[in-house]
Amino acid sequence: MFRRFRTDAFNWILIIGVILLFAEIIFSFGSTIIPTLLFIVLLFIGWKNFHKLWGKILFWFFFLCTVISVLNIWAVRFFIVAVLVLFVFEYVKSKKQTETLTPSLPGKIINQEDMIKIEPLFDHKLFGNQKTEDMAYQWRDVNIYGAFGNRIIDLSNTVLPQDTAVISIRHIMGKIAIYVPYEVEVSIHHSSVFGRAHIFSQHHWELMNKSLFYQTENYDTSYPRVKIITSIFSGDIEVKRI
Repeated sequence: MFRRFRTDAFNWILIIGVILLFAEIIFSFGSTIIPTLLFIVLLFIGWKNFHKLWGKILFWFFFLCTVISVLNIWAVRFFIVAVLVLFVFEYVKSKKQTETLTPSLPGKIINQEDMIKIEPLFDHKLFGNQKTEDMAYQWRDVNIYGAFGNRIIDLSNTVLPQDTAVISIRHIMGKIAIYVPYEVEVSIHHSSVFGRAHIFSQHHWELMNKSLFYQTENYDTSYPRVKIITSIFSGDIEVKRI
């Protein structure tokens, strides 16, 4: 049913939701936003120590507190109600639809093209670590986002194509580590609000709302090569040869 939703309708919902969020921050002085952020930080601490009893208690307690606090935000309430209304509207609309139109080209030639579905290397994962396999694996470009945890990609266990391989990671908190074979050319574009960066021999110990852009000398002319695009709110990135 969600595939029937129009993109422009979702865009308007998001725009209004963002306006409500800013209005709530301005007029209520963040009375609901600040506790939510604090609960999320404590939730992350509990998750990092989940192997201990106090970590489990901390995680589940502040998980419940975070859910309740998020539901108290007017922007979130609006988003939930708006999506439910849109869902009902599209459901009623689909019931009234009595025929399906099949697009065709002149001469009764159906506009069809065979496509191959390829399983991604990683799925989106909000919590927990993600790492490439320790044994040989088939390369697929990476395009993921996450919230908490580490992301480790070892390119020494795969064969990169004689083209440009792409790694795109958007993350909130954690560490991003990418291990690159010596014969592979590299381009790195990294953005960070808080954190550090270790890119081959280049070390940045204090990244405060900055972007970094590096590439190896023969990146524009040699293959295989990998293009790395990463952004993180708080965390470190490490790119090194292996």
